Amino acid sequence: MDVGTYEIEAAYEESHWWFVGRRSLFLSEIGRLGLPKDARILDVGTSTGTNLRMLRDAGYTNVLGLDSSEESIRWTRAKGLPEVVKGDVCDLPFEPGSFDLVLATDVLEHVDDDARAVAEIARILKPGGHVLITVPTFKMLWGLQDVVAHHKRRYRMPQLLRLIDGVRLAPTRSYYFNFVLFLPIFLARRLMNILRIKLKSEAEVNSPVLNRILAAIFRADIAVAPHLKPPFGVSALVMARAGQQ
Repeated sequence: MDVGTYEIEAAYEESHWWFVGRRSLFLSEIGRLGLPKDARILDVGTSTGTNLRMLRDAGYTNVLGLDSSEESIRWTRAKGLPEVVKGDVCDLPFEPGSFDLVLATDVLEHVDDDARAVAEIARILKPGGHVLITVPTFKMLWGLQDVVAHHKRRYRMPQLLRLIDGVRLAPTRSYYFNFVLFLPIFLARRLMNILRIKLKSEAEVNSPVLNRILAAIFRADIAVAPHLKPPFGVSALVMARAGQQ
């Protein structure tokens, strides 16, 4: 990501509606797994620590982050979050069967070889371990955030599920989310392109009132998306399980 994008994310992730809502969704999915609090958990592509904050606050005690950026490590250390090591998701520096849970949230779109990244995640999971994956979706939504975050692609659900097919992973839950705001986000990004608006991050497009409104909408969205399984959304989520050996 651009350095300015790290700065904005670090400043906003604790309270911005998008990050807060995602953490709530992820905690709900992780809670369904019934993992002990000392389960070994890896957050891949930890950025400025939003998932590490979530896991720490939820009481998980054996958490590690990984990111390829020194900027990420600097920000997470400054916040006093769990340890982050430098590494590449396509060549993870861990032994096979090392983790009970891996989080790869908004990571795969950053790497050239996303198939290898998924295979590496599968390799380091314990038998019966889980991975939580999210990605941005629909090429038509390509906008400023994709550019400043150095995204390679946006996905659709069948494409994401194909990545998992053929490795030691079996999807257990999959759905799109952030579907209520799909059209407003599409229109806002088209307008920003037309007006050539330049920002360090879309997170800057916010205010206290707007943040409260969007947070309420997003809470309702993530509450119903897993059950409704809408055919579209700004993001897609897959929870998958490693096979038993």
